[in-house]
Amino acid sequence: MRILFLLLVLCAVSCTSKPKEKVKETAKTEVAATKTTPEKTMKKGSIHQFTVKDIAGNDFKLANLKGKKVMFVNTASECGLTPQYEQLQEVYETFKDKDFTIVGFPANNFGAQEPGSDQQIAKFCKANYGVTFPMMSKISVKGSDMHEVYQFLTQKSQNGLEDSDVAWNFQKYLVNANGELEKVISPQTLPNDEAVITWIEK
Repeated sequence: MRILFLLLVLCAVSCTSKPKEKVKETAKTEVAATKTTPEKTMKKGSIHQFTVKDIAGNDFKLANLKGKKVMFVNTASECGLTPQYEQLQEVYETFKDKDFTIVGFPANNFGAQEPGSDQQIAKFCKANYGVTFPMMSKISVKGSDMHEVYQFLTQKSQNGLEDSDVAWNFQKYLVNANGELEKVISPQTLPNDEAVITWIEK
């Protein structure tokens, strides 16, 4: 009877106890399962990979802008914000010899406010605002026919910074000397706004 009792006790102990090694292994597995992997930092792409057409129809390699900060801006000739051409030209004149430039992209996406041909746009800009900063051929900055440069500027998967939509004419994209997007400035913010000038000068 005593032997039977001892056998029952040993059986109960062996069934309820767990080896220390097994306990440790289980704990490690549980910790690993609850660990969260930090989000990977997305690598910033460079806009210098693109070649576009300037307003005269010539190739314009953005790689030639390496080492310069650049403001990319979509423009229009018949918009309430069109007078921003004046501030754009002033900022360009002030900083063009200090590793900075402006690149304008005429676009007819908003209210059909840029209906003219490249030749008409160039004439308008020169006659009314004395524009001398680089102007490109007219493109689309939104929708299914969005130009590849603006796909880069508006898509985080390409620029590594953020997704954005071009809200209206004269939205500004500020790109650093390595061709990486750094800031998006709303259409209503003037080109000579303190935040823009500070960025250029820093």
